[in-house]
Amino acid sequence: MKVRSPDGQVWRVSRRWVPWRRRLTGAMESMPDLGLAHLGDDPVSAIIAVVLLIIALPFLVLGLVAGVEFLLVLVVLPFAVLGRVFLGRHWTVEVRRGWRPYWEVLSGDWQESGLEIHATADAIRRGDLPPPTLVD
Repeated sequence: MKVRSPDGQVWRVSRRWVPWRRRLTGAMESMPDLGLAHLGDDPVSAIIAVVLLIIALPFLVLGLVAGVEFLLVLVVLPFAVLGRVFLGRHWTVEVRRGWRPYWEVLSGDWQESGLEIHATADAIRRGDLPPPTLVD
């Protein structure tokens, strides 16, 4: 659920569907524009391309790790949902400022976590922010 606080900040209040918090959200947004479209086919351009590739390599690896994490989420998600529904596992309600984690709490079953989401969203709309527990 997307909520705006009185100061205009956008907050997201939702259940976390997997047992862990995603760490690499927005990894590809930090990829710089290398401007490789203007390079020619001469040796100087090849050297420049190799240097730029070495600079971009950490970002490419980060994107690969984010892709592997996304595939892992797709594999684990059905089992996590089934475990929560059939085994009575508690849901985690989390608050994010934009997409950055800000606060989380273990809630009960589906209905209790839904009530927690609405209560937290109403508190944020009033300006009563929960205490930050996940801010770096």
